[in-house]
Amino acid sequence: MNKPDPRAFDAREKLGWQEVSLDVLREKYAKGAERDLDGPAMAHAVRARVARALAAVETHPALWEPRFLEALEAGFIPGGRINSAAGAGIDQVTLINCFVQPVGDSISETVDGKPGIYIALREAAETMRRGGGVGYDFSAIRPRGALVRGTDSAASGPISYMHVFDQSCATVESAGARRGAQMGVLRCDHPDVMEFVSAKRQAGRLNNFNISVGVTDALMHAVEADAAFELVHKAEPAPAQIAAGAHRRDDGLWVYATIQARELWRTIMRNTYEAAEPGVIFIDRINGENNLHYCETIEATNPCGEIPIPDHGCCCLGSINLARFVRDPFAPEASFDRAAFAETVAVAARMLDNVLTATVWPLPEQAAEAAAKRRIGLGFTGLGDALILLGLRYDSPEARAWAAEATRTMRDAAYRASVALAREKGRFPLFDADRLLASGMARRLPDDIRAEIAAQGLRNSHLLSIAPTGTISLAFADNASNGIEPAYSWHYTRRKREADGSMREYRVEDHAWRLWRARGGDADGLPPAFVNALEISALDHVAMQAAIQPFIDAAISKTVNVAEDYPFEEFENLYAEAWRAGLKGITTYRPN
Repeated sequence: MNKPDPRAFDAREKLGWQEVSLDVLREKYAKGAERDLDGPAMAHAVRARVARALAAVETHPALWEPRFLEALEAGFIPGGRINSAAGAGIDQVTLINCFVQPVGDSISETVDGKPGIYIALREAAETMRRGGGVGYDFSAIRPRGALVRGTDSAASGPISYMHVFDQSCATVESAGARRGAQMGVLRCDHPDVMEFVSAKRQAGRLNNFNISVGVTDALMHAVEADAAFELVHKAEPAPAQIAAGAHRRDDGLWVYATIQARELWRTIMRNTYEAAEPGVIFIDRINGENNLHYCETIEATNPCGEIPIPDHGCCCLGSINLARFVRDPFAPEASFDRAAFAETVAVAARMLDNVLTATVWPLPEQAAEAAAKRRIGLGFTGLGDALILLGLRYDSPEARAWAAEATRTMRDAAYRASVALAREKGRFPLFDADRLLASGMARRLPDDIRAEIAAQGLRNSHLLSIAPTGTISLAFADNASNGIEPAYSWHYTRRKREADGSMREYRVEDHAWRLWRARGGDADGLPPAFVNALEISALDHVAMQAAIQPFIDAAISKTVNVAEDYPFEEFENLYAEAWRAGLKGITTYRPN
C-alpha cells in the first residue's frame, strides 16, 4: 500500500494538536496507557490497537496488521465504537454503533415475526447496555382506541409505548459512559401519525428519541394532486370507531380516517420548521434502491439516518478523510490522489468486514442477520475541507461534479474489493446475483463490475454510507469538516463541564482554515472557496446530497442549514424537491 504522500500537509504534526482534539481523543477513544502519550503517539497507539484487533481474525494476521495500520494513518477512520473498543479487552462491548430492532403489536408474544413490546424493550436495553444505539419502526403497534380482543379493552397506541422506551433509554447507561441513542419511526399512513408528528412538542417528552416519519410515494403523489389520503392499519378498530366510519378495504386493512394529504404534509412540515422534528425518510425510495429488495423490507433507520436497515440489522461504519488525499493544497496545481484513495477504500472495506467477525453481538438475532448479509457502511468525511483545498466552492456545479466523481471512485473501489473478498472468503449467504443486480442501485454499477459480481459474487450486501463524523473528525482529522457537510464555522469556542463542575473553554478551528493560516494565508482575506454552511443556500445543500446519492447504496446523513427567517413555503418545498431528486431522507436545521 502507498505511504501517505508528503505533499498532504497535516497541520497537527506541523503545528501541534488542537487542545480539543487531544481531549476528545484521550477521553473517548484512547485506553489505559495510551492516554499518557502525546498527541501523535496517542493517535498512533489507538490506530495500532485497532489494526491489530481487526487483523487478528485474518488467516495471516502478520500480513494484514501493517496494511491496516497504513490505511488508518493514511486517513481511514473507523466508527467510534471500533476506535474505542477494538482490542481494548472490553469483552462485552460491541464494536457496532447502531442497530434496528423490531417491535410487534403485542405485549409479550411474537406476532408476524416481530417480538412483543416488552420483549423488544428488553432487547433494546441489552443492545444499548453494550454500546449500540437503536432505531425502531413502531408502525406495527395498533392505533390508539383500536380493539384489544383478549382483554376487551382499547389500545393505547404506539406513542404511549414510545414513552416506555424513552424512560428505559434514560435509565440504561450505554457502554462507554454515554446514554443510548434512539430513532423512532412511524409510517405516514398510520392512524396515529398526527399525534406522532407533534409528540416532542411537549417539554421533557421523548428526550431520548429522534423521530422520523416514514413517507411513502403514495403520500407525496397525493400531496402533489391535493388528494385525499387514508390512514390505515391491519388491527381491527373498536366498535365506536367503526360506528364513526372506520371500514375495511379490499386488501384487508382497516381505514381509520381519510384526510387531505396536504393537511398531513403541512403538519409534518410545520413541526419540523418550528421544532426541528420529525425528520423525513422516503421509505419507498429506500426499498426500491435496496440491493436486497428480494429478501428484506426496510422500515426504519439507525438514529442518525445514514443506514436504512431491516430488523436486527446493524451499521458497521467507517469514514475516509478526503482532505488527506489532496496534494499541493491551495496551489493552482492542487489535485486529488484518486489512486491512493481507491487503495485505501479497498483496505478499509476489508477492515469493516472483519469488524463483523471480531465484534461481540448483544443479541444472537443480530449476529445471524449480520452473518447472512455482511452489511457494512464505508463513507468519507472532510468533503467540505477537501473542496476548499482544491479551490472549489461547495455550492458550485464544479464542486458537485467533483464530489460525485470522488463518490463514484469510492463506490467502484469498494464493490471491487467486496468481489475480491467473496472470491477469497466467500459470498454473503443470501447473495442472489440476478436479483441483486436488478436492484435500483446495482443497475447503475459499471458493466465490468456487474460482470464480476455475476461471476464471483459479493462478500457484502451493502458497502457504502455517509455518516456524521463529529467526534472522530475532532479526534483523528484535526476537525476536518463533518462527513458530507461544509464547515459550519472557521473557528468557535466550545465549552465543556469538568468533573468538578467548572467550565472549560476551547478554541476549535476548522482544519482547512488552520492549513491556510499555516501556509501564511490571511485570515481576513480568505479565498472564494472558503464558504461555510450558513453561506450556502438550502437548495445547494440539497443539490450536493443529490449529486452523491446515486453512488451510495445505503443513505447519507446531511443537514440542510436554513436561516431563522427562511420562508415556510420555501422550507416546505425543500422536502418535496428532495423527494423529486431521489433522496432517501432529509434533515434541516433552522436556528429558533
